[in-house]
Amino acid sequence: MTEIVILAMIAAFLGLRLYSVLGRRSEHEEEIVPRGYERTDPPQERAGTEQPRIAPAIVGLRPTDNNASANERGVRAIATADPQFDLLAFVEGAKGAYRMVLEAFWEADRETLRELCDDDVYASFMAALDAREASGETLDNRLIRIEDANIHSAELDGRLARIAVLFVADIASVTRDKDGALLAGSLDDAIESRDVWTFSRNVDAAEPNWVLDETDEG
Repeated sequence: MTEIVILAMIAAFLGLRLYSVLGRRSEHEEEIVPRGYERTDPPQERAGTEQPRIAPAIVGLRPTDNNASANERGVRAIATADPQFDLLAFVEGAKGAYRMVLEAFWEADRETLRELCDDDVYASFMAALDAREASGETLDNRLIRIEDANIHSAELDGRLARIAVLFVADIASVTRDKDGALLAGSLDDAIESRDVWTFSRNVDAAEPNWVLDETDEG
């Protein structure tokens, strides 16, 4: 949690919500943050022909991914419990969620953080924001790029799906005092950040909301 407190970025996805980017199929899965997520029935069902519901194929985890065999079992269990789950869409959406949460934290957008995080993570963010505001410090940072995002762990605990993603990102960070004077950092020098963020969702929930329920350093 300590590393993300000092990092910042400006992203174009602030107005979106976490449920709009995690774990659901879209018409444009190649986009990092898909624009539309309304569910549409497959052609066979629209034609009135009932088809058995089949869990989507799982995107194979890379051998370099952390504990790949165990993670694949966890992902398959989640997909079996929730046939609408799609790993590729989840990973791509997790990148957008990473951007959104950082944006909200760095811009002190408490309302958005409340929607995207569970109680414990939200409380941690609020404590950090209160301390920052009490000191009069501000952040002027940039997320240069997300170099990589891969599955760090995946499990289905009862009906609760939990997937941790390791993000490797280049971030340029600047901290200023209450008068705007530079305290630390430079926008010209990006630093590699490695963060493991865990997202969770009850697979029986009516709404497809995933929330950020844990953050750690990679």
